[in-house]
Amino acid sequence: MNRRSFTMLAASSALVSLSAKAVKGKRPNLLFIMTDQQRFDALSLSGNTILKTPNLDRIGKEGAYFEICNSQCPVCGPARSSLMTGRSVENSKVFTNMDADIADRTPMPCYDELLSDEGYRTEYYGKWHAPLGRAMKYDNAVTPAACHEWERGPGMSKEYEDYLNQHVKRTKLFNNPEYANTGWQEQTFDHRPYKTNPLDTRHGMEPGIKVDENGEKLKVGQPDQHGISTVPKEHTITAVQAKMTLQALERLAKRDEPFSLHCSFHCPHSPITPSEPYASMYKPEAMPVPVSIDDPMDNSPYINENGRKRLPQYRDREKIKYMIANYYALVKEIDVWVGGILDKLDELGLADDTMVVFTSDHGEMLGAHGMREKNIFYEESVHVPLMIRFPGRIKAGSVVAAPVSQIDLYATIQDYLGSGKTESDGESLRRYIENPAAERTAFAVSEWNWRGPVQPNLMVRTKGWKYFIPNTADSKVMNVLYDLKNDPFEMDNLLGKNPDAENHRKQAEFMKDLLVQWLEKTKSPHLEAVKKRDAVKAG
Repeated sequence: MNRRSFTMLAASSALVSLSAKAVKGKRPNLLFIMTDQQRFDALSLSGNTILKTPNLDRIGKEGAYFEICNSQCPVCGPARSSLMTGRSVENSKVFTNMDADIADRTPMPCYDELLSDEGYRTEYYGKWHAPLGRAMKYDNAVTPAACHEWERGPGMSKEYEDYLNQHVKRTKLFNNPEYANTGWQEQTFDHRPYKTNPLDTRHGMEPGIKVDENGEKLKVGQPDQHGISTVPKEHTITAVQAKMTLQALERLAKRDEPFSLHCSFHCPHSPITPSEPYASMYKPEAMPVPVSIDDPMDNSPYINENGRKRLPQYRDREKIKYMIANYYALVKEIDVWVGGILDKLDELGLADDTMVVFTSDHGEMLGAHGMREKNIFYEESVHVPLMIRFPGRIKAGSVVAAPVSQIDLYATIQDYLGSGKTESDGESLRRYIENPAAERTAFAVSEWNWRGPVQPNLMVRTKGWKYFIPNTADSKVMNVLYDLKNDPFEMDNLLGKNPDAENHRKQAEFMKDLLVQWLEKTKSPHLEAVKKRDAVKAG
């Protein structure tokens, strides 16, 4: 079973009748734009001087930009389920990506279901990766086969596959003299050729090779593929998802009821294979190497995570530059299309009465600490972009320095759209947008409750400190404390094997107390175990 889910929710899907919905005057609209695996600093508004994202920046500059937003869980399915329901991972019941493939896994409604009950038309386009039962509630409801790629094998959804088959001819690479010894391979996501770079697992191999140099079966997943795609820019997955959103806006603008429209981009999730002209916009040799790439991690619980020891190429200072350049290219493509979507709001006269939210489900390590992907509590994995624009309701140029969580978006949307407050584990972000003084006591929590035996399960973050611990009292996984002001790249764990760990007990206990407050609030089953665990010492 493939643990990644992807869907294209087509406009032609079955519609849910709105006849029973009482529409009491036109209420504000919601446009929610989400990317997959975009880290917080893959945005020029965050201070990135290489990657220019003027259209994404526009959302933050014309509204509120959140400097420190944490994913509730740095893994796709749990993160999306928590975001949409306003519940902790424990309470949403989606602990892993596989849990997101269970139709009725999450019992509580997402905020779009509540908006639908209040007369909103709700439509969703792009990657879903949350329990199917929630997807079926949209006005463009989907079928299980469309929602779950594993029902058809790894790769893209049926809708995008059909689209590509109509517009981009599939090329056979194996035993094709035109592609022999040229560095071409077939991408496992869209099954079209791409030109590999030195970071790619199959770089230098003949197309179609199935075994490695030892004769073992070659495993090639999405994260193993790096290079330049041959899919034309007008037919990439980003382009198709954006065009579906633009078409939906055209239709929704003509209707009487308010709408909630989601555009959920697959990228910059792996495979990291951008198309031209984006692929040539960023030169590998100009990319900065992560400061922490050579971190020995001898006092970190993550020393063996994300295949770090068996994947030394992500610690290669030259090879990693290819990944960064191509990752930036994927973000740049998204930025261009987001510009078109924002322009369409203006053109249709919808901008002044539409709340626009932009975020990503989690980040991407990109060679930081010599790693790829996510699944851990380092900044590159758990810290994501968040911007909210709402003309007349949120002051342009607002900057929130408080650490916040995506779990708060559920309450925030209800608050700004005038819905009745529904129980959740988060609180409206209005408290920080309109009252900067509230930042002094702010903290945010992230969870990852699957990897308990070998890594931390819980993280609590204040503006200047970060603390991770397991969710059991006797776990042998070390506790972690980082002073982010003096150690922004998280290379000096003040606990664990540190001989001076006791000198940091006061701060560790303060951070643990914050975590206990949150566990009490969310009625976590791990509350008593965390209370018992020593704040400094490993189990």
